[in-house]
Amino acid sequence: MSQQTPPKVGFFGALSEFRKWAVLILIGLVLSFGYKFFTTKSETSSIEYDTNLIQQQIKNVGKLVVTEGHFAEVLTYKDRKETYIPGLSFDKKALVVINADVTVGFDLSKVKYDIDAKNKTVTITNIPEEEIKISPDIKYYDTESSTFNEFTGDDYNKINKLARENLKKKIDKSTLKSNAKNRLISELSKILILTSSMGWTLKYDGEVVNNNQEFQYKIKG
Repeated sequence: MSQQTPPKVGFFGALSEFRKWAVLILIGLVLSFGYKFFTTKSETSSIEYDTNLIQQQIKNVGKLVVTEGHFAEVLTYKDRKETYIPGLSFDKKALVVINADVTVGFDLSKVKYDIDAKNKTVTITNIPEEEIKISPDIKYYDTESSTFNEFTGDDYNKINKLARENLKKKIDKSTLKSNAKNRLISELSKILILTSSMGWTLKYDGEVVNNNQEFQYKIKG
């Protein structure tokens, strides 16, 4: 029984076989790199996404935070004009009742910050001062004056100034300012929550803010 000799593969046949494997390997590499390219987020894209998200969050809290209160004040205004005659004077007086609506607010659109994308750090560089608005309703009762010492515009300006000064003292003693700051901290804490969840660092007043208590301490200082 004769044994068949396997066909010889010529040079060109071997070259064709090599090309086939080369093409298959090339296709495999292209598919592999393509998969990684489309499924793996680049570091640059990630940083840009994080930066845009943080900027949007800061923009979202950039509103006017307002705390409202109502105060009442009763005062007696007196003015005396002396004469050259001993014991003779011209007096005027009035009972003044003031009801005032007061707002204490923070305009968070004025918050200034720096974003260091490379080091993943957000630094709040400035928080605006509180804005206090007093809207008094002033009523006069039991007004008494004389011909030689009548009420004038200067008197009403003095009463208005005095009323505002007294109201400011009441506001300072009230919880209105502290309540406004609590609302301020609550809004800014949203930035802290976001940066922490994304692995970024938040700084204020030159120091890292790790939690809401530290934020509260630094702002109320």
